[in-house]
Order: sequence, then C-alpha cells, then structure tokens
Amino acid sequence: MAEKKHRLVSVPLLAVICSMLYVYCSTVFIFLDEWLGLATASGILNAIIFSWVAFMTFFSFFVSVLTDPGSVPPFFAPAVEDARHDSGDAVYCEKCCSYKPPRTHHCRVCKRCVLKMDHHCIWINTCVGYKNYKSFVIFALHASLGSCYAMVIFVSNLMQKEHDFGIVSVKLFYALSGLVILGASLSSTSLFCWHVYLLAHNMTTIEYRGAQKDRWLANKSGQKYRHPFDLGFFQNLILIFGPNMLKWFCPTAVGHLCDGTQFPISND
Repeated sequence: MAEKKHRLVSVPLLAVICSMLYVYCSTVFIFLDEWLGLATASGILNAIIFSWVAFMTFFSFFVSVLTDPGSVPPFFAPAVEDARHDSGDAVYCEKCCSYKPPRTHHCRVCKRCVLKMDHHCIWINTCVGYKNYKSFVIFALHASLGSCYAMVIFVSNLMQKEHDFGIVSVKLFYALSGLVILGASLSSTSLFCWHVYLLAHNMTTIEYRGAQKDRWLANKSGQKYRHPFDLGFFQNLILIFGPNMLKWFCPTAVGHLCDGTQFPISND
C-alpha cells in the first residue's frame, strides 16, 4: 500500500492529473456551455458523452499507476532448453541475481525486473509491463478520444461565438487552453497509434528497438521479418484484452492473464 501511495507522489504524474482536470473543467463548464449551453438537450448530451470519456481516462490512468506491472515469480528458473534467449544472451539478471523469464527486462529506475516490460513511463511513475499494459492502452485510447473531442468543442466555441479578445485575461485563457488541448491531442493520439502498431504485432517498445537489426537483415536477404510472438492481429488482441470482447474496455478485467513467464510463439 505504501508503495502505491508513493507512486502518486510525482511531479510528472501530478502534472498529467492537473492537465486532465483543466481540460475537462474548461471544456464542459466554459467552452461547451458557451457554445451549446448546458441547459439544452444537445449540450447535456455532449456533456454526458464527454464526461464518460473523461471518467474512463481517469479510471484507466489510475489503474495503470496503481497496478504492479509484473514481478518475476519467486524461485523462477528456466527449463534447460530455455536457458538462453534466441539472441544467445543468458536469461540471468546480474543486478537482481536471479533468472528472468522471456520478454522480461530490468528497469534501472524501478531497480527490478519487470515482466514483458514495454518501457518505464515517468507520466505514471512506474513501468508499463505485463500486468498494466491493458489499462495503459485503454488510457491512451480514451485520452486520445477525449482530447480530440475537447478540441472540436474548443474550435466550435471559438468559431461560432464572439469573444472579447481585447481583454488580456480572456486572450491568455483561450491561448493557454488551445495550447494545452492541442498538445494533449497530439501526444495522446500519437501514443495510442504507436501502441496500436505494437499491439498488431504483439511487440513491446523494447522488442521493437531490438528487432530493427533483425528486420534489416531479413530485408537484405530478401525475406520478410516477422516478430516471433506475432500470432496474427486478432489473436494478439485477445492475448492483451482477453477472450471476452465485452470486457475489452474494462481496465480491471485481467483475469485472462497468467503468471507472465511463458508466451506462445508463432509457427510461421
């Protein structure tokens, strides 16, 4: 519990929370209210939809922060035939003084090995790994939808309503809001698109970087490179989100996850 509370004490993490709160409050109570009016049917409908997207953004964000990304099970030891990776590197962590499963990497910030580590994210103050990758992707999805939605409302308000930009405070507020919403839209959308690509190939960010040489060698020899854990788009989604599509967008529905020490490999 103390470790989870410690994760919430971070300047980048608090900056993300404040930015999300700022975007939500300014979008609903100022831009949407001025554009459509919160007392109208269209205004209420847009407020409800936007509030739901914002709720899912906050919820999946905190699930990502508070969920342990995945630790190596105690007394884990690889089978003899699995004692070395395909690259030839021993699956032994010199810093943790223990064996580590495939796709596991040591995080220098967390100072421990993380199962299926994607990257260490300063914005959630922990690693994105096997246990919290689903909630992180759901967060990126809703953050992208919410920020783009906020941008549409902001621009609509700006284009269809008159504003007294002769007042310095009004001009600064709209300039600041535009920069915050635009920055959130670009960053969250690019983040989500990147992880859609990784999901499609069942690949982590670390594995993508490591596969660049293998991909170059395959192309040079006239062959097509395929990530060994790529089972096909739909099967890759099932591995991350689970077999029940009704639970795909629930960040806490992770009952399909195993211990994170073994992963199916493509036969192609």
